[in-house]
Amino acid sequence: MDVYQIVIVLLIGFVFLLIHGELAKNQGQKYIFKPISTSLVVVIVILSLLFSQDYQNYKLLILLGLLFCFGGDIALMFDSKKAFTAGLVLFLIGHIVYSITIVIYNGYLISSYTAPIIISILGVLIYRYLYSGLGNMKIQVLFYIIVISFMVHCAFSSFDSQFFTYQQALLLSIGATLFYISDVVLAINRFKIPFKYNRLGLAFYYAGQLLIALSTRYFIT
Repeated sequence: MDVYQIVIVLLIGFVFLLIHGELAKNQGQKYIFKPISTSLVVVIVILSLLFSQDYQNYKLLILLGLLFCFGGDIALMFDSKKAFTAGLVLFLIGHIVYSITIVIYNGYLISSYTAPIIISILGVLIYRYLYSGLGNMKIQVLFYIIVISFMVHCAFSSFDSQFFTYQQALLLSIGATLFYISDVVLAINRFKIPFKYNRLGLAFYYAGQLLIALSTRYFIT
């Protein structure tokens, strides 16, 4: 078992404990296991930086996106409107960093309009569904959906890249999709229908972030 695998096993364990704590409404477990879980995803990128000197700028930009998301995770640990807004902004910046990073190295590629059309339709449907519960957050949530939809499209466009390997394109695409799903689960619970098991969305979130982080490893050297 190499060091990456050890970190991934630890991450799975701590995310399980985090979800258990969230479902049990144990604030102490949330305050302990959430920062640890996110830190382990950050460690994946740091390992990639340390083990190989190739494509350091890409790795640093992915790390930057992760750190903004780390801040968003910390903000969302607190149950207040200000904390939620801060978390929304930090995650938004994280999505923008991920998107810009892919575009910098991949360009903005559209070999097929199928993916952007599907993503756009999904975004419209989700926004329409959430609309009645958004209150004064309508513009913020609309902008957030546009940005995360763009990130998912950028991730899928990496399949047509001369920079990314197939493994990286797969990791980025699945990772961005899982991240998207986790945000939809969070939004439905927050703005439309609160449901008991919404915190299971954390499994999608951490799996998505892990896959994006692992994209820093699979370069052709």
